[in-house]
Amino acid sequence: MDRTAIWDTVHRERSALADLLETLTPAEWDHPTLCPGWAVRDVAAHVISSPQFGLADLARALWQGRGDYNRAVFLDARKRGRKPVEQIVADYRRLDGSRRHPPGTGVRDPLLDILVHTQDIALPLGRHHAMPPEAARTAAERVWSISFPFRARRRLRGVTLTATDVDWRAGSGPEVRGTMEALLLLLTGRTAALDRLEGPGLDLVRPGAGAARGS
Repeated sequence: MDRTAIWDTVHRERSALADLLETLTPAEWDHPTLCPGWAVRDVAAHVISSPQFGLADLARALWQGRGDYNRAVFLDARKRGRKPVEQIVADYRRLDGSRRHPPGTGVRDPLLDILVHTQDIALPLGRHHAMPPEAARTAAERVWSISFPFRARRRLRGVTLTATDVDWRAGSGPEVRGTMEALLLLLTGRTAALDRLEGPGLDLVRPGAGAARGS
């Protein structure tokens, strides 16, 4: 996907997430997501923080997180998630079309963010939102190319990942096959779509398998 296609997808997917958020009950806004310790409101606020997050925000978050990036992101999301839910949804509408993204990130990062976090929200709520396969492939290429924060190549060492709906393949070893959506969730450390994957390498990517094989 080129830069224009990526941003077009980001905007469509953010709009779709905003549509979903508008249907939620108060209890659903506080429902746990696939991100441990994060409620729906936290993830939703985090996603739309991307076009609002500047250098000063980054410095403040890192200071509050005592230099721990993951903790900094979590604390920032919790703070933003305390806003009224109407304001969170309004931010999606207000920032529709924005191409701003946090310092130190590239154009593929907002795409990865919206694709995966939409599933983080939707799946635990029993909602369905199909991930665009071509966009998921672009996001997967980004995840596979970097070590932090997902460490996908290390975690999934010893298996071959093969998409069944687009042309994408990575790794070496026994095969794990499935849709690009299911593979992207696996690449980013989610286990919620393991039942949508198959192949002789599947047992090697289940939780606890790494310790069993000494990785």
